[in-house]
Amino acid sequence: MTGLLDTAVDEARDEIVRVGTSLFNRGYVHASAGNISARVGDGHLITPTDAALGFLERDRLALVDARGEQRAGDRASKTLTLHRRIYAADPTARFVIHTHSTHLVALTLAGVWSQDDVLPPITPYFVMKVGHVPLIPYHRPGDPRVADLVTARIAGRLASHTPIRAVLLDRLGPVVWGPNPAAALAVLEELEETARLWLLTDRRPEPLTIDAIDELRVTFGAAW
Repeated sequence: MTGLLDTAVDEARDEIVRVGTSLFNRGYVHASAGNISARVGDGHLITPTDAALGFLERDRLALVDARGEQRAGDRASKTLTLHRRIYAADPTARFVIHTHSTHLVALTLAGVWSQDDVLPPITPYFVMKVGHVPLIPYHRPGDPRVADLVTARIAGRLASHTPIRAVLLDRLGPVVWGPNPAAALAVLEELEETARLWLLTDRRPEPLTIDAIDELRVTFGAAW
């Protein structure tokens, strides 16, 4: 079992470094803003505090156990509590990404569509790949109270059978998650692109009609 866990940790290290490099190269992150984590067994790997995501070193990633105690690597990101609580609240989550993506942070400064839906459903792929994204009121980076707010949102949406894959932290950017790195990246990319489209069009586009969204539910199983 230990060998299998060691293999999983090694693979997760490689995935976190790969995703961090990809996000940096494509302009989704800058400087030391943002963090990435992966669930491994009962514990987690997470980027170190103040690490530059484009220049991660695999052996310096923080490994924490089921109790949140650090076992290896540099000091864990100050958002560790938030990541651990997301994994606990959503059993399907195995990879979490937080960035300060430009258009999504700009959206919080310009004004979101609503507190429950930061963006209107203006494209079919936003409805299918992203879904509802609530705004989390501003708290300082790493404030543990944010975890309470995020997990309450996750629980509320699970209860209404419209699970969420992301939240938007006011003035700080998105936190997204998924069952694997590719799924989490897809949510982040579609969310940032939709914010860019909405801001570029001066927030004028009307949402898709109820009938159009119902068709996406029926045809593709969209959770909206």
